[in-house]
Amino acid sequence: MRLAMFTNKFPAKGDTFFARDVRSLIEAGISVDIFPMHRIDDDLWQWVPEILDEKSFPRDHVRGLTPADALRELKPASLGALPRFLGDSAAISASALRFGGGPFMKTSYALALAWAWSRRYGGDYDHIMSYWGNYSATCAYLSHRLTGRNIPFSILLHAGTDLYRTQVHMEKKLLYADNIFVVCEFNREFIRNRFPVVYPRIEQKIRIHHLGLDFSGLPFVLDGRRKNTILCVGRFDRRKGFNEVVRAAGELHRRGREVEVEIVGDGDEAGALKSLARELGIADRVRFPGWLPFSGVQAAMKVATFLVHPSTDIGDAVPTVIKEAEALGLPVIGTKVAGIPELLDQGRCGILISPGDPEALIGAMESYLTDETLRAGYARAARRFAEEKFDLWRNGRLLADRLLSTVRGGHAPV
Repeated sequence: MRLAMFTNKFPAKGDTFFARDVRSLIEAGISVDIFPMHRIDDDLWQWVPEILDEKSFPRDHVRGLTPADALRELKPASLGALPRFLGDSAAISASALRFGGGPFMKTSYALALAWAWSRRYGGDYDHIMSYWGNYSATCAYLSHRLTGRNIPFSILLHAGTDLYRTQVHMEKKLLYADNIFVVCEFNREFIRNRFPVVYPRIEQKIRIHHLGLDFSGLPFVLDGRRKNTILCVGRFDRRKGFNEVVRAAGELHRRGREVEVEIVGDGDEAGALKSLARELGIADRVRFPGWLPFSGVQAAMKVATFLVHPSTDIGDAVPTVIKEAEALGLPVIGTKVAGIPELLDQGRCGILISPGDPEALIGAMESYLTDETLRAGYARAARRFAEEKFDLWRNGRLLADRLLSTVRGGHAPV
């Protein structure tokens, strides 16, 4: 099978799970070409995990295009597709306008790329799949329609950026898809509640796809860890709750606890987080190393005492850093938000607290700091759970089997 996989940006920082999924599909025998919405930035290849190196995935399998390419595809031989393009574009644009000017402009860009990709590559693939539900899905959806070919169309839905907010033309895309993959049960329930009218018509198409890990490169480490290092990893967004970790660390320091905090990543909240650490008198105890490649994140996870991921609102559904921490033997504190309870097996693989509860966070952090047996017990349980649920090669094979067995307008065997 030749699979056209649409995504937002590739190469990119942080999308380790995307690289892993692509590699797992390749290992399962599927030829994958990537269609990124953003222009290709060669400087970002350094951030692509080694699992998707150039040997396993030649770089010419990335089909980047620009709006100028769309204009060049306006040839007499292709103009027969214009009525469908204009009709679909009008409906999609009307949906985008309801969300404001920004979504409208991004959608317009997606429509232009859809025209170019369908004209240039429309006859080359056996299956079209969007790895996200937002603008790349709009582009994939219209590209599929413009090819006029009876091949399957699938969509994978993740989190805030592509499911929980700015749902441009979402009902139509869900109805049109042959497969709807979601990364957790929370997302299935979100779709049920957000789209109750169409849900009975799409329920049988929804499948859980657990984003996987390659455990051969993730050794379980209990010994040699620092006794008081609290780790956070991710984009500096207020919904991540990293400010609450800094406040909790400040309170523990005030109570006489020796604590160190390392917050890996960057983003709009960087200045506010650093100011907060200074305000609380712990600036010398909070480190901000910036974005690190996966090898750097892994090194930090191997020596930290525990990971805190205190999301305060739905944004991420299943934070990859929690899975990686579980694999590496790093105990986790997470909040009861989106798919995090599923990652921690409803509290059997880590400490779960309610979001926005500072006393619960302080208590959980203090428990881990003072109880090595507690940390080890959660770490072992988490590794077993992760191996059962998140094996990259098994899950990639299951995804590949579903894609290979899907027929347009029908459903693959259960």
